[in-house]
Amino acid sequence: MSDPFLHEDRLDYTPVPRSVPLARTRTARLVVEWGHPGLAGDVALVVSELMTNALLHGSLRGRLIRVRLTLTGAALRVEVSDPRAERVPCPREVSGEDQFGRGLLLVGALAERWGVGPREGVGKTVWAEWGLVGTPCDAVPLIGAEK
Repeated sequence: MSDPFLHEDRLDYTPVPRSVPLARTRTARLVVEWGHPGLAGDVALVVSELMTNALLHGSLRGRLIRVRLTLTGAALRVEVSDPRAERVPCPREVSGEDQFGRGLLLVGALAERWGVGPREGVGKTVWAEWGLVGTPCDAVPLIGAEK
């Protein structure tokens, strides 16, 4: 994203299961506060899936997982960074009986685009983005409102 940030948030989480719902809840709250309540559920679910993947496949003892959200006038982006660069995520085919393996399929279905790249320092960052059309609901002026 080349537009200037309107909002940015980042928080590091310990690689434990309780961090997943904490990140999901924080993400939903921020997306609503930033004026995009219609995206809050999808973005929170994507963060939950990416956090779970980072926890299961990208975590190392004593190393944190970072969640970063950014908002520009054109896009909302989430990034989940972990210390395991050698474990690059890729969607896999699953059958009806498979209990796991659908996380990245969900990410691909909910986000407009997603990808993976190197993390600053050590590790990788998995990101997802949503393009924004129009203005946030709280930025729409009221008809007949006086200044």
